[in-house]
Amino acid sequence: MARKFSTIAPDWWDYTTLDEEIIRDAAALSELDLEQLSRPGFDVRMYDTLEDFYLAEALEYIDSWKRSTPDNPIGICGPIGPTEQLPLVARLVNELKLDLSNAHFWGMDEWLGDDGKELPVTHPLSFERADREMLFDRIEDKLKIPESNLHFPAAEVSHYRSSWEGVRCAVMQGGQGDIKHWAFNDPPRREGSHTDAPPTPEEYRRLGTRIVELHPITLAQNARTSGGGNITMVPQQAITVGPAETWQAEKVSIWQAGTHDNPFGQRLTALMISKGIADAAVPMSLLADHPRVQFNYFRGGLGSCAIEMH
Repeated sequence: MARKFSTIAPDWWDYTTLDEEIIRDAAALSELDLEQLSRPGFDVRMYDTLEDFYLAEALEYIDSWKRSTPDNPIGICGPIGPTEQLPLVARLVNELKLDLSNAHFWGMDEWLGDDGKELPVTHPLSFERADREMLFDRIEDKLKIPESNLHFPAAEVSHYRSSWEGVRCAVMQGGQGDIKHWAFNDPPRREGSHTDAPPTPEEYRRLGTRIVELHPITLAQNARTSGGGNITMVPQQAITVGPAETWQAEKVSIWQAGTHDNPFGQRLTALMISKGIADAAVPMSLLADHPRVQFNYFRGGLGSCAIEMH
C-alpha cells in the first residue's frame, strides 16, 4: 500500500509522509526528553550559551587538525550553515600557532549554476567563497592548509570523491535543514520506482557525491536565510557530499542553534536516530545506522512545539 502524500509538495518525499504516531511523539518531546535520547553510538549534548556552542564546534576543527601528520593525514568536512564557528577556527589556529601543512578540509556542498557548473568563487552564494573569506583567508600564511589539501565539491565529482581516499575524516560536521537533510542530501521526488515508497535506507546510503535536485522546502529555506526571501535567486540544483563519504567519517556531528531547522524538526530527527527509525523521507534519520553520531543543541534555540498564534 502506498504511503500518504506530502502535505508540502505531493510530488516529493518528506517528513509529512511519516506515520502520525512518529510525528506526535516527536512534537511531545520536552528538553529533558531530548537529552535522554542518547544511546551507544548517539550522543545528545546541550549548550547553555551560543558562545560555548560555537566555540565547541570550532574546537572540533582544531582537535581534528592537530592530530594530522604526514604519515596519517586527517581532515574535517565542514558546512556552510552554521558559519559562526569559522572565524573562531581561524583565530584559534593563529593563537595556537597550529601548523596545518598536513591537515585536510572538505567542503560539504556547492550550488550548481545554470551553466551546469559549480558556482564560481566570485558568486555571492558560493559556499567555497564563504569558507575562504570566513576561515582560510584569515589564517596566517605560515600556518595555512596547502591548496592541494582543500577539497571543494565540483560538477565533475570524480576528483572530489577520490580526495577521500587515503585521508582520515575525523569529523563530518553539519547543520540540519528544514527538510531534515545534512549537506544537500534531500529526500527525492516521488516518481519511478519510488512512487509508492521512498528509497530504502540501504539504497540511499550507497549514494556518493553527486548533483541533486533540491526539494522546494530547501529552496525556500535558503532564500530566507541567504537571500532575504527571494526564492528566484536560489539555484534549483547543487553538488553534495553523499552518504558514501559520510560513512567514511569517524564521527558525524550535527550543530543546531535553532536558526535553521525548527523546534519540531530538531526533535524529530533525534527521536528517529535514537530509536533506530531510518527512513529516506527524512534523510537525517539514516544516521541511525552510523556508528558515531553527536547532536549538539543550544538550549535557547530548542523552542517549543506548543501551538502559539503570532
